[in-house]
Amino acid sequence: MRIFFTGGSGKAGRHVAPYLAEQGHHVTNADLAPLGHPQVADLRVDLTDAGETYSAMAGLATFEELDLPEKPSYDAVVHFAAVPRILLTSDARTYATNVLSTYNVLEAATRLGVRKVVFASSETTYGICFAQGERRPLYVPVDEDHPTVPEDAYAMSKVAGEVTARSFQARTGADVYGLRINNVIEPHEYAEMFPDFLADPALRRRNIFAYIDTRDLGQMVQRCLEVDGLGYEVFNVANADLSVAATTQEVRDRFYEGVELRRQMGRDETFYSIDKARGLLGYDPQHSWRDVLPDPGAAG
Repeated sequence: MRIFFTGGSGKAGRHVAPYLAEQGHHVTNADLAPLGHPQVADLRVDLTDAGETYSAMAGLATFEELDLPEKPSYDAVVHFAAVPRILLTSDARTYATNVLSTYNVLEAATRLGVRKVVFASSETTYGICFAQGERRPLYVPVDEDHPTVPEDAYAMSKVAGEVTARSFQARTGADVYGLRINNVIEPHEYAEMFPDFLADPALRRRNIFAYIDTRDLGQMVQRCLEVDGLGYEVFNVANADLSVAATTQEVRDRFYEGVELRRQMGRDETFYSIDKARGLLGYDPQHSWRDVLPDPGAAG
């Protein structure tokens, strides 16, 4: 597929865009900064500018495409570009940048006839990650039916993006899939960060004790590209296990006392349910911090 990938220079994108290229796709990275990967074309695009966004998506990606009989069109759009969290700029700019860029990308894609759009939403939509004080889920495991009523600007922008995406899907009938991506972890971060998480599970409370390995995020996007006909859907994206050494029951006893348990869970199962992605997309995460670090509770 020829893929217009926004935000390919960001923390998640710099792994996922090359991953898709390695699967044989032709990937164009639309970002303010280049990725500089030999298998990914770079275009400098301000996605908050509707004209720039449309022009880039309608145009060529490489000099090699000049030799084709006619200009190729994009088969899919993967939209990861965003101000990635609060406290990087003002709340107003965070919200405006994310909402406007998402609108521009979806409008350009659908007007140009792209029939598959995959966009990055966020775990923060559930209102727990960036809540003032402590906020607990209404039930566990947290699935896609859990209310999304956040109070911070970043998560609000992601909820607005989901509403916008659903409306464009209704208008066009294209497949538009939203990914509520959990805390993105690069492979090298297991050794750097997870020893603290294993020692103190409270550090992971805001992330619902979950995480997503960039390699499994790449697999998730690939599955979204391969599975057609779902219309509009949103999916939680996480790894299968917890990001802490405490067991599921230990986390429930310490952090989620009184929180409804919707179904029985495995010993180390993520509280950020990936059942829907498994069932509809065949998503099957392959990576874990346990591949790198010893599990302090394995003998328990």
